[in-house]
Amino acid sequence: MTHTIPSPDDGALLPLDAVRERPAPARSAGPARGVPEPAAELPVARVAVDTPLPHLDRPFDYLVPATLDAAAVPGCRVRVRFAGKLADGFLLERVETSEHPGKLARLERVVSAEPVLTPEIAALARAVADRYAGTLADVLRLAVPPRHARVEAEPRTREPQEAQEPLEVAGPGPWADYPGGEAFLAELAAGRAPRAVWTALPGTGPRGPEWPEAVAVAVRETLRGGRGALVVVPDGKDVALAGAALEAVLGPGRHVALTADLGPAERYRRWLRVLRGEARVALGTRGTAFAPVRDLGLAVVWDDGDDLHAERLAPYPHTREVLALRAHRGRAGLLVGGHARTAEATRLVATGWAAALVAPREAVRARAPRVRPAGDDAELARDEAARAARLPSLAWRTLRAGLEHGPVLVQVPRRGYLPALSCQDCRAAARCGHCAGPLALRGGHAAPYCRWCGRIAGEWRCAACGGTRVRARVVGARRTAEELGRAFPSVPVRTSGRDGVLAAVGPGRALVVATPGAEPVPEGGYAAAVLLDGWALLGRPDLRVAEETLRRWLNAAALLRPGAELVVLADSSLAVVQALLRWDPVTHAERELADRTELGFPPAVRMATLTGSPAAVREMLGETALPESARVLGPVPVETPRGDQVRERAIVRVPWGAAPVLASALKGAAGVRSARKAPEVVRVCIDPMDAI
Repeated sequence: MTHTIPSPDDGALLPLDAVRERPAPARSAGPARGVPEPAAELPVARVAVDTPLPHLDRPFDYLVPATLDAAAVPGCRVRVRFAGKLADGFLLERVETSEHPGKLARLERVVSAEPVLTPEIAALARAVADRYAGTLADVLRLAVPPRHARVEAEPRTREPQEAQEPLEVAGPGPWADYPGGEAFLAELAAGRAPRAVWTALPGTGPRGPEWPEAVAVAVRETLRGGRGALVVVPDGKDVALAGAALEAVLGPGRHVALTADLGPAERYRRWLRVLRGEARVALGTRGTAFAPVRDLGLAVVWDDGDDLHAERLAPYPHTREVLALRAHRGRAGLLVGGHARTAEATRLVATGWAAALVAPREAVRARAPRVRPAGDDAELARDEAARAARLPSLAWRTLRAGLEHGPVLVQVPRRGYLPALSCQDCRAAARCGHCAGPLALRGGHAAPYCRWCGRIAGEWRCAACGGTRVRARVVGARRTAEELGRAFPSVPVRTSGRDGVLAAVGPGRALVVATPGAEPVPEGGYAAAVLLDGWALLGRPDLRVAEETLRRWLNAAALLRPGAELVVLADSSLAVVQALLRWDPVTHAERELADRTELGFPPAVRMATLTGSPAAVREMLGETALPESARVLGPVPVETPRGDQVRERAIVRVPWGAAPVLASALKGAAGVRSARKAPEVVRVCIDPMDAI
């Protein structure tokens, strides 16, 4: 059987094989308007049309009319006629001739003569699309922000930063504590491209954590070497910390911060400053990885294990991988930093692609807090007051002693009030009678509700034993703050989480209850901390559970004063708890990588997941020309957010050497399904963070 698809030229049906062989269709649809006079030089424009269809993921040739010759510059936004309709696109390049034997359609309009897509970013977007089995159009939506015409028309008030005064030579700052740190800075200042995985020291100073200053010093040396820099952090709180450090080290006006909360106009205005060379340092969250920094000399990613670095939109690239690709292609330096270390970063060191920047053990011991594990049951049995506050006796004493010297931190793994309930009689999970979703409580006087469908379970009855009473299965941050407020009635209790993230807290006594990642920065450091409910973090069915738990604990513990007491509620015999006790994320990451290599899990191998309806997943697996080394696991059912749709997931594993073949095969199979207009979409994700 011959599959057919609509031609982009005139909507006619063409054989699929003919479309694959056809180099560049571009004949205009509709009634003829006459043949426009082509441009005198380079009359053919290669355009990346904004279409999500995988089988059309290639440039198309169009004729450049003489009237658009001056405006049609490489990188500009254009409008073209595609499949009978007007579509947006980017002009990639102009050439003398086209391989297409027929008549070329013309460019309909140049939307803006601003060359917003630089050759470097266009090549990077193509590499990212190939790496993640995606399309160029999907990556360009992540790389280039939407146009804001009023902002483009604003007069330029700044000169390119090459005209600014050079930065003065200064000391190494925090890098003096790391063997090899000063050599790393010297390489940047000399215009070379060092690559390093940096395990940052814990502790805070008068101006907050030390890592933003270290990043700013590395950026300063890069600018002194005549090149630009790019800094990507997980969230807005970290953007504020790094921005303040860059302002202090570099001076005003030398960097721009790009975040989603700026609004479309201001974000585009700042992005244009980077594009035009008015700022040579870009700082922001994951989308900033594609910022068009001129002559990039250093790319920095902080806390690469944070799941905020994983893009939620197709083709789901990860910031660390995008920056590694960019550094490799552009011969730029790369700095992967964090208090913890991921297995992926450890692999970069193990293969020799990057060097390790780790402080000596003496410096770590001098800066780290004193960590003490506490067992729940034995401690709770000895202290009735502690039982009321869900704290073992050791944690109770730690908080009480810490409050005499300043703020104390209580980290709670779950947000909300009571995010999970169970039957009071048989302890079975409380489920919604309509959709079988988990029941939760929003407050002490609220009725249970379903977290999937939102229905109120006013007359709930347990399906297992018929009981009508519920109890807390998991306690959230707001309920913990309520309990601590009763246990410490004279101390102010502040919360930081999804409903509102505190940026900082003062030096006065206060109980700060925060979820992981939302811990406010204390002035002078926390006097003590308690990490609650370690079982909730360690009990999740996730390949990265130990790595992620240690990362969350270390990030919170790094905010303590040197030598301050930290209590973690977890079994001290666990390897992850021992890594926290010794403050040794490097050894833990090396063991994690060794275990995954032995078992055949990422990053030792390349993995892809296919998620969709059972029929669609099996159909795509049957059509994909997988490499001989591929191993398919599944498909197996996966839980959906509402529980009302059957979905399955298949996992495909290949050695690293076969990774390009796997990505190409999956993209080809997606293209075949797209060409024949398959009714169901299969979600393809390469190296997802939540694969297992």
